[in-house]
Amino acid sequence: MNVFELRYIPFSPPDITDEEIEEVSNALKSGWITTGPRTKEFEARIAEYTGTNKAVCLNSATSAMELVLRILGIGPGDEVITSAYTYTASASIIDHVGAKIVLVDTAPNSLEMDYDKLANIINERTKIIIPIDIAGRMCDYDKIYQVVESKRKYFKANNELQELYNRIIVMADSAHAFGAERKGIKCGQAADITAFSFHAVKNLTTAEGGAVVWKSIPGLDDEELYRQFMLYSLHGQNKDAYAKMQKGAWEYDIIHLGYKCNMTDILAALGLIQLKRYEGFLKRRREIIEIYDKLLHPMGVSSLEHYGSDFESTGHLYIARIPGINEAQRNDIITKMANMGVTCNVHYKPLPMLTAYKKLGFDIKDYPNAYNYYKNEITLPLHTLLSNEDIEYICKCLKKAIQEVAS
Repeated sequence: MNVFELRYIPFSPPDITDEEIEEVSNALKSGWITTGPRTKEFEARIAEYTGTNKAVCLNSATSAMELVLRILGIGPGDEVITSAYTYTASASIIDHVGAKIVLVDTAPNSLEMDYDKLANIINERTKIIIPIDIAGRMCDYDKIYQVVESKRKYFKANNELQELYNRIIVMADSAHAFGAERKGIKCGQAADITAFSFHAVKNLTTAEGGAVVWKSIPGLDDEELYRQFMLYSLHGQNKDAYAKMQKGAWEYDIIHLGYKCNMTDILAALGLIQLKRYEGFLKRRREIIEIYDKLLHPMGVSSLEHYGSDFESTGHLYIARIPGINEAQRNDIITKMANMGVTCNVHYKPLPMLTAYKKLGFDIKDYPNAYNYYKNEITLPLHTLLSNEDIEYICKCLKKAIQEVAS
């Protein structure tokens, strides 16, 4: 194949078939398009898939994580730790509830937070740790819980729900990791609470949407916690629209001043079919990653390892690093790739480099490992609509772009 035979390869289009379209159409024709039976079924299927007792579907993973903080009573005076190497949603939710954002650097040449540094910044105000399962690869939760246990003496519960844990709570930002496993544990069962994203670019999409699941612990009433999510996501109203439509059941109460972030049956209809196809998605993503690795590693391009003896990623992103280049050269390579029809991305620009976080006092100089990973990182297209020929074309374009930048 001639690299100059231009192709257009988008970064991450959704994989939608007639089956999804038909199910969404059925939802539209049913007369029930907001939160209703399909949403409840989707929640049940997610809980079954993740091996948890309950799941809550919402309009985004961001909403899911923010509601977790609010339900847990996190607010002013509290501190929540997350990684400097993530998307803003992992940290902005902390500010939304009035708590202090505390960022930790990544380990050298890693996308996981530095667990030694994590231990050093925990104090009596620390209530939550939010690890990031970037690209669909789960963090080392054994190490995270070792840190949590070593700092148990600092924890001071502010309410009954926090007292049930009696330690720092771990909430995984698993926006990329629905279906991942590590050490035989499925994503959704490793952290205390786990949030998933079903945004348009995710492996499984509902266009917009997300879900939250949690591990059952002694004293925690799963049904009551589910009810709290329903209240918070529907204005604090004690009945959703589906319940109010039952005969004579119009009356309702507002228990507290909540929010509006429920999932609709239209989105759930899309998700139900996507979930039905999901194992096929994961299989194809693994095939694509293996082809990428075979073609790129001999070129000296390194990539995030997605599959090992004790872990299996969801293959959400193909995160490549180009040795010996700086940030400007990386950006030049991305532009050259675009000129050849290949859309690339960067995951992520560390939070301390962004204006909003600079205004909060963060400085990228304090997070050297995050910056060093970012400066030569390129995310290549990875989606189930790619053909093997597309992957070969992408790799040839990347080789050409690297050579041009180096010359």
